[in-house]
Amino acid sequence: MRHLTVFDLDGTLVDTPRAIVETFTAAFGALGVTAPEAAAVRATIGLPLQRAFGGLLGVSPDDESVTEGVRHYQRLFREIILPRAPELCFPGVVEGLDELRALGVRLAVATSKFHASAEALLRSAGLRDRFELVVGADQVTHPKPHPESGRLVLRTLGVAAERAVMVGDTVHDIHMAHAAGMRSIAVTYGVQSPVELAAAAPTWFAGTFGEVVTLIGTNLHNAPEELAG
Repeated sequence: MRHLTVFDLDGTLVDTPRAIVETFTAAFGALGVTAPEAAAVRATIGLPLQRAFGGLLGVSPDDESVTEGVRHYQRLFREIILPRAPELCFPGVVEGLDELRALGVRLAVATSKFHASAEALLRSAGLRDRFELVVGADQVTHPKPHPESGRLVLRTLGVAAERAVMVGDTVHDIHMAHAAGMRSIAVTYGVQSPVELAAAAPTWFAGTFGEVVTLIGTNLHNAPEELAG
């Protein structure tokens, strides 16, 4: 059976955190509400939009203001982020994904973005055709860190969890991987610091996308029990 690597999107494949903060700030302006500090917005990256807006606004995720905020965000996402997508890919991502595919690794994305937004970002960045499957937060009942997204990828592609690796830049990605029975690579060039990521106990750390590719390629044929350390 071929191996599978599941990637997070924001902060892992595409360097969108700064643009996400800009988009949230503009969305709060459209709501007529004072925007939170950039650090507070960055702390929500990796969460579904409803939870992010709810937390930042201090209201329930099903509040009307959250629905309106999400609507503004999605409009502004198309205006602010999508046009910049080609230049936002992290160094080595395009070449690294092609190298993994050449090694016979199957590729998928599991993101906290809505599926349509994830598809649009991947297409704009020129990455979509490298992935067999993209799973968004609106395609599951319980998004990350719950394992449902990971399990949906595994089930849809028919891959056993022990032959899959999750790559992400937040503890939500690592917790999802653990709960789904997958190994994990925490990338330290995204949203969360190595100290924050270490608390989730990932299988490996990577400081660049090139290191991600090397880790996967080096350990591709090792038995899962040999990869615990």
